[in-house]
Amino acid sequence: MSATLPNGPRTPALAQTLQLVADPIAFFDRCAQQYGDTFTTRVLGWNSPPVVFFGNPDAIAQIFTAPAGQFELGKVTHVFRPLTGDRSLIMLDGEQHQRQRQLLMPPLHGDRMRTYGALICDITRQVIANWTIGEPFSIRHSTSEISLQVILRVVFGMAPGPRYEQLKQLLNTLLESVTSPLYSSQFFFPLLQQNLGTWSPWGGFLQQMQQIDALVYAEIQERRQSPSNDRADVLSLLMAAHDESGDVMSDRELRDQLMTLLLLGHETTASALAWAFYWIHQTPAVLQQLQQDISAWSDDPDALAQLPYLTAVCKESLRVYPIALISQPRKVKEPVTIGSCSFDPGTIVIPCIYLAHRRAQTYPQPEQFQPDRFLQNKFTPYEFLPFGGGVRSCIGAAFSLYEMKLVLATVLSAYQLELANTGAVMPARRGITFVPSKQFRMRAVAPRGAAQDVAFCS
Repeated sequence: MSATLPNGPRTPALAQTLQLVADPIAFFDRCAQQYGDTFTTRVLGWNSPPVVFFGNPDAIAQIFTAPAGQFELGKVTHVFRPLTGDRSLIMLDGEQHQRQRQLLMPPLHGDRMRTYGALICDITRQVIANWTIGEPFSIRHSTSEISLQVILRVVFGMAPGPRYEQLKQLLNTLLESVTSPLYSSQFFFPLLQQNLGTWSPWGGFLQQMQQIDALVYAEIQERRQSPSNDRADVLSLLMAAHDESGDVMSDRELRDQLMTLLLLGHETTASALAWAFYWIHQTPAVLQQLQQDISAWSDDPDALAQLPYLTAVCKESLRVYPIALISQPRKVKEPVTIGSCSFDPGTIVIPCIYLAHRRAQTYPQPEQFQPDRFLQNKFTPYEFLPFGGGVRSCIGAAFSLYEMKLVLATVLSAYQLELANTGAVMPARRGITFVPSKQFRMRAVAPRGAAQDVAFCS
């Protein structure tokens, strides 16, 4: 079978790579306008293989439901290896990937997940208690702090104390560093990974990871020495989990999965929340409806998480600017036909979340924030896919959406907020996510109870 690739830009591979790295959203918008929702690029450097982006739901469905063995991991996930390790879920294929996924799934879904609700709300209240009425602040800084504490206390299961504070500081420094384009470039180019001592970028990174690993392994060892059936955090549940052969996770596997959940769950959830706060306060009718819905359930996490309009607001926020622009790349292992095109082995196929979420055929006026879409329509997993899909969908998708809903509801129950900036807010790259640009700031006008009392008395 000879390949019949979709059309795409003809500029040199290096030029396409630089355009994608510099401004992915503009690159996707430009290509979609010229070639439609499926196009071929060369965005992996000088000798780039064909890289095909898909925004068409039918094509995405074919990729997500393809038989095992038809695809393997693309050439992008290797950049995470220094952070997550070789045993990370996102590094594995085949049976090993399936085993880790089956072990990770239960603590992050269903009844197990809902046991974390009260703690998520408490963490949120503790962070926002530091806001000063009338003083503009960065909502993303607050959501980042909330998200990190949720991971440390709910996922790692750590209680505040010396080890907690030390790990929190180290992780905060590391996570802040990897969002810098200059710092993160060393993960993409192996030639830059030279340990020239702690003063060098790579040497400093390795030292950071050694300090973090020492604390994580110390936590694991302490749990192994003093097991408890009463703990419900993710780490404890993973330590107690057995696969079909009766085997448990090794210390290395536990460490790598914890770092994976941290890397993929911290900045992404924080960014998604920042966008949600922006859109809610940019659209007064949405804010009014949301406040009305959550007012009766502000003290009941389970009830809040079930509110249809709150869920719709979170989903629409994830649609307009998804947590990640693309789903995990796949590399073709054997000749395959997707739609009317055929692809040879070595071709990289990428379901593009951003393109799928911006299809006017699926979402009329796609650039507008309209939560009612998700009350009036039921979208397929190939039309709405903020966490990817298929066997490589984000393992923490349900947990992330659950956390989003509880944080939003807790904040909106506690404070009356308003936008503190008047200029346009545009997406800006921050690591692997796109956040509202730096000029986006908010202001707490009054505590929610005080605001309601004033309105009543007037």
